[in-house]
Amino acid sequence: MSASQSFDLIVIGAGPGGYVCAFRAQQLGLKVALVDKRAALGGTCLNVGCIPSKALLHTSEQFAWAKHHAAESGIKLGSVEADLPTMLKKKDAVVAKLTGGVGLLAKGRKITVLTGTAAFVSPTEIEVTGGATPPARYTAKHFVIATGSAPVELPFMKFDGETIVSSDHAIAFDSVPKKLVVVGGGAIGLELGSVWSRLGSDVTVVEFLPKIVATYDDDIVRNFARLLTKQGLKIETGAKVTGFQRSALSAQPSAAGAAGVLSAEREGQKLEFPADKVLVAVGRRPFTDGLGLDKAGVALDDRKRVQVDAHLRTNVPHIWAIGDVIAGPMLAHKAEEDGVAVAEWIAGKPGHINWDLVPGIVYTNPEVASVGLGEDAAKAAGRAINVGKFNFAANGRAIAADATDGYVKIIADAKTDRILGAQILGHGAGELISEVVTHMEYGGSAEDLGRTIHAHPTMSEAIKEAGLAVSKSAIHAL
Repeated sequence: MSASQSFDLIVIGAGPGGYVCAFRAQQLGLKVALVDKRAALGGTCLNVGCIPSKALLHTSEQFAWAKHHAAESGIKLGSVEADLPTMLKKKDAVVAKLTGGVGLLAKGRKITVLTGTAAFVSPTEIEVTGGATPPARYTAKHFVIATGSAPVELPFMKFDGETIVSSDHAIAFDSVPKKLVVVGGGAIGLELGSVWSRLGSDVTVVEFLPKIVATYDDDIVRNFARLLTKQGLKIETGAKVTGFQRSALSAQPSAAGAAGVLSAEREGQKLEFPADKVLVAVGRRPFTDGLGLDKAGVALDDRKRVQVDAHLRTNVPHIWAIGDVIAGPMLAHKAEEDGVAVAEWIAGKPGHINWDLVPGIVYTNPEVASVGLGEDAAKAAGRAINVGKFNFAANGRAIAADATDGYVKIIADAKTDRILGAQILGHGAGELISEVVTHMEYGGSAEDLGRTIHAHPTMSEAIKEAGLAVSKSAIHAL
C-alpha cells in the first residue's frame, strides 16, 4: 500500500450534502477529496431516490392526464397506452444527466474523487477499498461524514428485491404489478404508490398511524386522503402489519392470482391484502455501516445517529457529520445546507443554518407542502394564533389550469402577526412554499405576505390571499 495522500478535507459520501460540502470547501480554498461507493456521484437522491422518483411521477402524471382528462380539455388522442420500458429509459437518462453533471463539476473544481468504501483506521486516516484501484489510505485535517441513510427493513419482512421491496427497487419494476401494497403512508410510499396506480396497479396503502403524512394538520390530511382515494389509491390507517405469507404456502383463496397476502391488525380485527409486490416504506435509518467509527472514536446516539453539537461537530473535534446520518429531517435540501455551513465553519467563516425553516413536500398530485408550525401543533403548544386560508377554487390561474383542488393555510402569531408556519395542499405546492419560507426567514408577518405584489394570474396569488385572510382581509373570499 502506498503512502497516504493528505488533504485539508475529506468528505465521505457524495450525496447532496456531501458533494455540496466539498464544492463549497473548494470555493473557500481547501484541498478536498470526495469519497463514494458509487462511480456516479449524487448519492441516493440522484441515483435511486429524489430524482428518479420525480421523473416517474412526472411521466405517470402526464400519462394519467392524457388518459383521463385530455378529452375534457378538447384534446382527442385516441388510445393512450403506457410504454414502461421507455418511461424507465427516460428516468435513467434524467439520472445520468444529473449525476454526470455533478461529476463534471467535481472535475472542474479539481476535487479528488475516490470511488470505493471508506472506513476510518484512526481518527486522522481512512482506507478506501472496493474501487477500481487497489486499497489506499488518506489523511486529512478534517473529515465530514455524509453517508446518508438507507431504507428501514421490517425484521419479519426482509427485502428480497422481488416481492418485498424497498424504494430502491420500486423505481425500476420491469412490469406494472397487478396488486401493490405499500406499507407506510409517508412521502415515499404515497409518491411511488401514485406512480404505479397511475400506470394501472391496484394500490393499497397500509399505515400504522391514525393518518397518512402524520406531521400535517388534520384538515390537510383529510382532504389530501380524499383526493388520493378519488384517484384510486386505497388507504388503510391504524393498521399494524404483522407479516406476509406467500401464495405457495397459503391456502387463503384471497391470495389467488397474487404473490401472497399481507396481514395486518386493526383494533383486534385481522386484515388481509393480496399483493404481487409489497413496498416497505416505513422510514429510513442513518447509514453508518462499515465506517469504522469506533476506530475514530466517534460517538453514536441511541438511534445509531452520529452525535454532533450545534455546529455539526462530533465528539472528535476535526470530524463533522451532516444530513441523514445525524438527527433532523432526512431531506436533501437540509443536507445541502448542513454541508455549506460545515464547509464554512471549517474554513473559519460564519456558517448559518435555520433548522426551523426546512420545508417538507410530498410530490403527489396535488402536492402537499409545509414549513414551520402547523395549526394543530401551534394549538397543542398553547400558542395564540390566527389562521388564514384561501382555496385554489377561487384562484383564476388554478381554474384555467384545472387545478382547483386544495388550499393555502398561513399560521401567524395572534399578537405580532409574525408567520409561524404554512401548509399548502395543491398543484405545485412544493414550488409555492418557498415564498413563505423566504418571508419567514426575514421574520415577515402575514400582512407583509398579503401586501407583497403577486403577478396575475398566478397560483401564487393564493399565498397572498391566505396572508390577507389571517386578518380577515382576503379580497377574493368572504
